[in-house]
Amino acid sequence: MRVFITGASGHIGSAVIPELLGAGHQVVGLARSDKSAAALEAAGVEVQRGDLDDLETLKRAAADADGVIHLAFRHDLVFSGDGEGAVSADLAVIDAIGSALEGTGKAFVGVSGTAVLAWAGITDRPGTEDDAVPGAHRRGAETNVIALAQRGVRASVVRPGLVVHSDLDTTGSGFTPVLIGIARDKGVAAYVGDGANRLPAVNTYDAATVFRLAVESAPAGSRLHAAAEEVSFREFAEAIGRNLGVPTASIAPEDAAEHFGFLGGFVLIDNPTSSELTRRRFGWNPTHPGLIADLDQGHYFRQAPVTV
Repeated sequence: MRVFITGASGHIGSAVIPELLGAGHQVVGLARSDKSAAALEAAGVEVQRGDLDDLETLKRAAADADGVIHLAFRHDLVFSGDGEGAVSADLAVIDAIGSALEGTGKAFVGVSGTAVLAWAGITDRPGTEDDAVPGAHRRGAETNVIALAQRGVRASVVRPGLVVHSDLDTTGSGFTPVLIGIARDKGVAAYVGDGANRLPAVNTYDAATVFRLAVESAPAGSRLHAAAEEVSFREFAEAIGRNLGVPTASIAPEDAAEHFGFLGGFVLIDNPTSSELTRRRFGWNPTHPGLIADLDQGHYFRQAPVTV
């Protein structure tokens, strides 16, 4: 297949590219900067210059491909306080790519997250791939991608676990680097209450396999879960504290927002998640180190400190 990827040089995209190339696919990556273009070329990827605001270029690249994986998001707008602008831009990209693929039966893989299950109140049982969440992730992105299945697009969505981790998680904006930065700055690796809230986690390289499986064979309208394991937030915090050499401690729920800043809502999430259907339907078998083992390898703590 000829696969067009947005967010090709990002955290997950950096693992999806070798996964696709290793399976014999041709990859075209969207690159906004010269630096990204050079990195993609070095990886053996055909470069499509442009950005998420260039909808006509996105349409042409999608039309020329056999499948599209859309990973990019305007995080710059989110961090500048324009979350609504980031969401609007994402929905416009989905609509543009969808219009280019309409009626072709080609694959379009979007990205959501298992957190949508917790936000929908599914905490009394593991959320599954068959749980549809109207208006899910990024205020409609998941729903809009899935809706393309009714327009002749083999559309699917991958929901990665709340914690996607590996040595590729180096930008400083990911969940794990930010939590490490907070623990380093405050001198304590904190968890809320008893820390028993459950976090689905997945190694980036295992998540990349799910994206490949989705673009290759996911039926129209399907959701796949890239969640390899379940870790309690307390276990997560203890591993961070151990590697930083700082104590681990509980804080009260009412103090979460002050301690964790913009992650105050995320650290309270209880997100039990099953990936059984993805494993059974697509033969996914995660093999890379789990979250605690990955943290104990030390690469997160050799990176430049994150300012929070």
